[in-house]
Amino acid sequence: MFNNFLRENKISAAILTIIRLYLGYSWFTAGFHKITGGFDASGFLKGAIAKPVTGPDGNMVYGWYVNFLESFALPNIDVFNFIVPWGETLIGLGLMLGCLTTAAMFFGLVMNFSFFLAGTVSHNPTDIFLGFIILTAGFNAGKFGLDYWVVPFINKTVRKNKAKVTA
Repeated sequence: MFNNFLRENKISAAILTIIRLYLGYSWFTAGFHKITGGFDASGFLKGAIAKPVTGPDGNMVYGWYVNFLESFALPNIDVFNFIVPWGETLIGLGLMLGCLTTAAMFFGLVMNFSFFLAGTVSHNPTDIFLGFIILTAGFNAGKFGLDYWVVPFINKTVRKNKAKVTA
């Protein structure tokens, strides 16, 4: 019943628009400040590796993630220094404009969980909670945005191309 409300109701679409705009603005400004102010993730990554998330017993909780940061992210820091600010900015634009909303929110949640796994709590729990509401709502979250026109266009194009392949 709640899923139907999120996915089909116009009042829900309006509430989702407000949540989407809030999250979009947060993502956009975070990314834009990194692009214009310079950004280097190496300090953050080194800190996450040196001081990983530990449980009550003092053992590392996400050893696999620390291994990923140490063996892949840090050696490829230039890629991450590009992806993080531009990813945040594009996620924010997608959410604010309501364009490819579910894709933008999916990648926003991937980034939120990445920060969370690295030990940064900040506003991530709230963003993850609101992000899952947006993701669950699907198309309705972008109904009062560009998705109103973009999603039907994509669906029509995919169906048309699928018909050509099967013919």
